[in-house]
Amino acid sequence: MFRLRSLRRAGAVLLLGATMAATGPLPPGAGPAGVSTAGRPAAHVAVEDPAGYVNPYVGTRADAPDRGHGGGAGNTFPGASAPFGMLQWSPDTFTYQHGGYTYDDPRLSGLSLTHISGAGCGDYGTTPFMPVLDGTPTAFTAFSHADERLAPGSYGVTLANGIGVELAVTQRSGIARFTYPAGHTASLALDAGRAFNTASGELAVTGTSISGHTDSGGFCGTPNHYRVYFHAEFDRPFSNVPSAGSDAGAVLSFDTGDDRVVTARVGVSFVSAEGARANLGAEQRGAPLEEVRDRTRARWNDLLGRIAVAGGTTAGRRVLYTALYHALLHPSVFSDTDGRYPDFDGQVRTTRPGHAQYADFSGWDVYRSQIQLVALIAPDEAGDIAQSITDQGASAGYFDRWTLANGGTGVMVGDPLPTMAATVHAFGATGFDAALLLRLARHGRNDPRQRPGHEPYDTAGFVPTATSGESASVTLEYATADFALAQLAARLGDRAAHDALLRRSANWRNLFNATGRSIQPRDADGNWPPFSPERPDGFAEGNAAQYTWMVPHDQRGLFDAMGGDQAVVSRLDTFFTELNAGARVPYAYLGNEPSLNTPWAYTYAGRPDRTQDVVRRALTTLFTDGPGGEPGNDDLGQLSSWVVWASLGLYPQVPGRAELVLASPRFPAVTIRRGNGPTIDITAPGAGDTVRYVHALSTDGRPTGRPWVSEDFVRHGGTLAFTLTDTPDPAWGGNPADAPPSFPPPPAPAGPPGGTR
Repeated sequence: MFRLRSLRRAGAVLLLGATMAATGPLPPGAGPAGVSTAGRPAAHVAVEDPAGYVNPYVGTRADAPDRGHGGGAGNTFPGASAPFGMLQWSPDTFTYQHGGYTYDDPRLSGLSLTHISGAGCGDYGTTPFMPVLDGTPTAFTAFSHADERLAPGSYGVTLANGIGVELAVTQRSGIARFTYPAGHTASLALDAGRAFNTASGELAVTGTSISGHTDSGGFCGTPNHYRVYFHAEFDRPFSNVPSAGSDAGAVLSFDTGDDRVVTARVGVSFVSAEGARANLGAEQRGAPLEEVRDRTRARWNDLLGRIAVAGGTTAGRRVLYTALYHALLHPSVFSDTDGRYPDFDGQVRTTRPGHAQYADFSGWDVYRSQIQLVALIAPDEAGDIAQSITDQGASAGYFDRWTLANGGTGVMVGDPLPTMAATVHAFGATGFDAALLLRLARHGRNDPRQRPGHEPYDTAGFVPTATSGESASVTLEYATADFALAQLAARLGDRAAHDALLRRSANWRNLFNATGRSIQPRDADGNWPPFSPERPDGFAEGNAAQYTWMVPHDQRGLFDAMGGDQAVVSRLDTFFTELNAGARVPYAYLGNEPSLNTPWAYTYAGRPDRTQDVVRRALTTLFTDGPGGEPGNDDLGQLSSWVVWASLGLYPQVPGRAELVLASPRFPAVTIRRGNGPTIDITAPGAGDTVRYVHALSTDGRPTGRPWVSEDFVRHGGTLAFTLTDTPDPAWGGNPADAPPSFPPPPAPAGPPGGTR
């Protein structure tokens, strides 16, 4: 609802008022749009119930080609989760898919308590609950999507056998209502010894409650291990005498003669069954399902509403808010309501009062733009995430690349977790021990668990082919991490560490072959092995054509080495002939992480109009609001975060920094509420799927030709007023002086080269 006077002029809607709300479907290009003129701030935009635009099915169908990196689906799950939830109570289909749910399989096999969203490997899926009839467990029960009810924080389905299921959750607990048909014994199968990977468990029955734990792990075939506890309470006695079987399973039955609705409440914990019981009591306090559901939806609306848009299409808003929803599912809260959590060394520790510990860091993926999105709109949570990363490093003695629960997996390459924390700090979320993080990260540079191949990287300046089968990717990732740490060191006043690390960030140059003007793997003796740009040899989930662009902190240096801006633009145009080509052809692969920053590279070469085109084409052709709406794994929100940034026309191109490179917004009006006071208001009258090209821009009322905004703008807020049309303007933003900043290394010091410790 919005109360204001409007005047329609030249296809735009000029708003006179302070606050507006978009509450329902609007035709393309119509609806509220604030216009900012010099000296007058744009009106703030507000959206009522943005959760209503979320489609949790998105990513559950494998409509994209399987490129060999986790399947052709987003690997999301459609069930009930709170923001950053420890418990995600979601349905699992009989046909397995990472995430637990295959959209095209109409057979439900259970409702498990824990999930990870979008990973290319499976884990969690612990302790499924399955309502059954007459005490007889079944491998699956048929259902139809027409009988499902999905929303952020809740899930419902009526199974083909007549059993109704309703779920709602808090961060660490859930409540279920099972409605059984008359004429049957109401039963429930529960299995503490079951998960997506190999698992074992125990359970114990006491009165009307069951407590236990599940042991599992094996993410991506690694030896990671975790134990998750649960405590379940029922609203009536069991009519049978359940006992744990050899697989820690039990079948419960209930007397439903007077009331066919059985209510179950469940808490989870990684500390103890008592912790699970305490989490349940603290977060639900006996509230009915409707109250639990509505409270969590309100929390979702608070976070989702921090990015408010007006105008555009209904489908575009669904794509945006579904992506924002997926981007805020992880990392997962890991500490109990009393602050206790198990650390990487197995010790139970307690968080600072008023803070939470987080887990499940898909580091190689989310350091690129997901953690920046969290830091932008949820700086308090981002600060706790950075402290959690710091605590992981202190406890384990090094920083792993992909952590699950309270253990590392060693999956993927690079050194992403310190990069994540450094980036959070750049965005102004400074509520963590950044000095300790920097100290631990610099020490870990020389730890082979954290940085395999660190010796040649720091001596020869690159990781050679014999050291790693993904040597070129490893070198680029370490250079990016060193750059991010250099920026943190500068913010903390350590100039010597900054300079030493910044020099290391130039190590990408040691893999740049001037003959082919490409990043290439290199042997330890300095020779270049046989090479072609489409071959994946030496690269992680990509090839040289894709990874050559992955020097985000020094695009200017890279472009000069590639022959200058004209050569770069021509090469980028060829590169984007295909948008999601996979890792074995020399074109873009926007369904996977290494290509995600490349559409924004045009802005450094004086052609932001090409960024505007490629970003909008990718957004509108690769991503939809349907079950198959993702072109690759969502990877704990990374791919979804790209969708959010692309919809806003902004992108955090450089890890460790907070400048944002511009494309153009998909919506005529946007308000970003940072969660700690500042707001960013964006107006772009007429913006839409085809109206994408910038002809003019004013920042805080002042005309500018810069296709980027500063860290100061991001931290303190302001206004961006775009003038857009459907035809490109190669002149706007083309002045080399207006290009986004690059960060070359400082001059080498006199004397022998210094280390970075």
